[in-house]
Amino acid sequence: MEFPYFSSNSRLIPVAEAVVPLANIEYSYGFGVYESIRVSNGIIYFIDDHTGRLLESARIIGLAHPFTTDDVSSAVTELLKENGATTCNMKILLIGGRTAADAELNILCLNPLFPDKKLYRDGAHVVTYEHERPFPHAKTLNMLQSYLAYRTAKEAGAYDALLIDGQGCITEGTRTNFFCMKGKTLYMPDEKDILPGITRKAVLKVAAQNGYEFVQKDIRPADLGGYDGAFLTSTSSKILPIRSIGDFVFGGQPQALKELMETFDTFLDQ
Repeated sequence: MEFPYFSSNSRLIPVAEAVVPLANIEYSYGFGVYESIRVSNGIIYFIDDHTGRLLESARIIGLAHPFTTDDVSSAVTELLKENGATTCNMKILLIGGRTAADAELNILCLNPLFPDKKLYRDGAHVVTYEHERPFPHAKTLNMLQSYLAYRTAKEAGAYDALLIDGQGCITEGTRTNFFCMKGKTLYMPDEKDILPGITRKAVLKVAAQNGYEFVQKDIRPADLGGYDGAFLTSTSSKILPIRSIGDFVFGGQPQALKELMETFDTFLDQ
């Protein structure tokens, strides 16, 4: 589907007229933050969480701007209406400027890219990549290393790359959050070291309501044999089981993971 309009500082403009000046050093240097919001059958998922994290990301990196969460939400709603879009991904870009008044809030609709359905049945293969993101709680446009990690994954035929920090621990994917599980206990990297995903937050809520427990701990590739399975979460993938990490292969999808996937899908459909 084509989406003819985008939103720039709450003004609806034809996509054909979108330009980025070559002299815009803030954009060129990645001085900005972003969010991706899932829209399905007219439902805008977790918009308050996404807009709140967008502005928190801006605060963390010192990006001054005049926008409020209501400004972002209203612009999203108006753009969807103008484009006649009921199912898409919304990309929100907040780009800094020399002053707060120079900041730009750009929003566009994109066709969603969902994982192959076979990955939910068979599990995904992922690789590892040594990298620590600066400002882990901010979703910034400083994405070069994540881009290179993701490219490495694609070249290896993998779904994503899991980032390994300086202590040799798995932190997160390039665009996903990471979990291991044993029984009905979910093990996850320390929240201070990762970008706490919006889908991750929703999964934890649903899991808690259904008798799952949580443990934050260091997880190293050498530890993987001590878990029943692992999975990723993200806006596009929801809960995606992992089949293998590098050379390590899990024995199969644990029943507790299958149940959590089904329960979360039901939660999203409500």
